Parts: sequence; structure tokens; C-alpha cells
Amino acid sequence: MNILAKALAATIVLSSFASPLLAAEGFLMVEKTVTGTTTRTTQVQLERDRMRAELTGPSGETLIVVFDGPQQILRTISVDRKSYTEMTKADADRMGAQVTMAMDAMKEKMAQLPPDQRAKMEAMMAKFGVMGPTAQAAASRPEYRRAGTDKVGKWTCDKYEGFRNGEKVSEVCTVDPKALGLTAADFEISKQVAAFFQKLLPQGEEQFVGIGTVEAQGFAGIPVRRIRYKAGKAELTSEVTEVSRQTFAASSYDVPAGFERQIPGKK
Repeated sequence: MNILAKALAATIVLSSFASPLLAAEGFLMVEKTVTGTTTRTTQVQLERDRMRAELTGPSGETLIVVFDGPQQILRTISVDRKSYTEMTKADADRMGAQVTMAMDAMKEKMAQLPPDQRAKMEAMMAKFGVMGPTAQAAASRPEYRRAGTDKVGKWTCDKYEGFRNGEKVSEVCTVDPKALGLTAADFEISKQVAAFFQKLLPQGEEQFVGIGTVEAQGFAGIPVRRIRYKAGKAELTSEVTEVSRQTFAASSYDVPAGFERQIPGKK
């Protein structure tokens, strides 16, 4: 489940920044993420109906996430382990139904607990990376407010600050698609990825931004920088550092020879 969780997180974030491409031309986008003293670089290549992202996982391992639009399959490749997993649309829908049932049962059980016990239960869940009902409600979309303009690399961007209950929790800086050489037609793959995870991550639809709108996401344009705040301090900053059209070998989307398929739940 660790590799699967990383794949889901990577796909959500990368779809927020990236788009597919016209004709046989591809697109490369490079993103730098800084968390504390750790800096990681992610490279994303896209074509009209497929995406490949190479990134560094939390433990320093190299992961490759490939989304195949025509087959509707998400593959997560662990370079270090020389293994890979596959998830189909049916798998995502089935897992989504299981997660929904489990969360509904948990909410019903926790609602019957006294307030102090409920707080302890949520604290224990948070320790293991599981969001309880209260945390889920707090993680709703921030209220974004325009905050002037800024500069990210060579792009002048529109800055938006996100607030929850009066506390600043995020910041995005966006550009018009034309600034990156893109158009609205370039974002079909983001819609496919969002549809793929619709039942598994129903609350995460806003993460699949493509071209953001004030009505849907709270900000307009394509984010070239995202900052996450905690207790008034920036704890994570992601910036797009390169955008260029390229062509990619079809083999770059394939699982490397000799890699073993891992099936979740089976040894």
C-alpha cells in the first residue's frame, strides 16, 4: 500500500501542473519540491493520451508513475526494487467503494464515542497517517484571495493566498496557459486521470486542476508555484522550473525488462 499511496499522491500533484499534448508532440515539465532541508526534482513527460512521471519517494527510492489513457491503467514502477504494480479503472472503483464503506463505518462508530475518546482516536489515526472525520472536514478547499503578483522563474504570476478559519494554509501563483505555450485543449489527460480516481478519491477532484477557475478551485490559471503552510510557516514549496515541448520514445512508457509484477495483497 505504500507504493500505491505514493503513486496516488504523485499522480494528483503532477496532474495539477501538467497537460497532454497535440499531435505526436510531447511535453516535458520539471518541478522542484523543497521540504525542510530536502529538495526533490520530478520530471513529467506527457503526450496526448499518456503520462510518465519520474520522482523520488519519501525514502529516497526512485519511482516511475505511468498513466495509459487508452488502456486506462496506472502503473507504478519501483526502480530500486525492480518491480511494478498495475491498477485498472475497475480496481480504482472497487477500492473506492471499500474505502467509502470503511469510512462510513468509522464515522458511525466515532460519532458514538464521548468527545475526549473521539479526540484520542483521531490523534491515534493521525499518527499513522489516517485522517479522521474532523481532520477531513478541516482539509476542505481553502478560501483563496488574490494577493497581487509575483515572479517564479521567468514567469510573472498571479498570487492567491488560501485560508481556513482565518489561518493562511496555502499559496499558489498561477499563469495563463499561453505563458507556457499551452491551450485549454491540452488538458484532456487531466480529465482522464480525475475520472480514473473519481470513486477512490472523491474529495480530491479539486486537486486535478488543469486550468484552474475561481468557481471550481478558487484561483484562475495554471499553478507554477504551490506553498503549503503550517502554523504560519511554509513547510513545503513546489515550483515548476522548466517547460518544453519534446518527443519521447514509445519505449519510455514501458516497464523495464526483467521487472517483476507485484500484486497487492499477495506475497
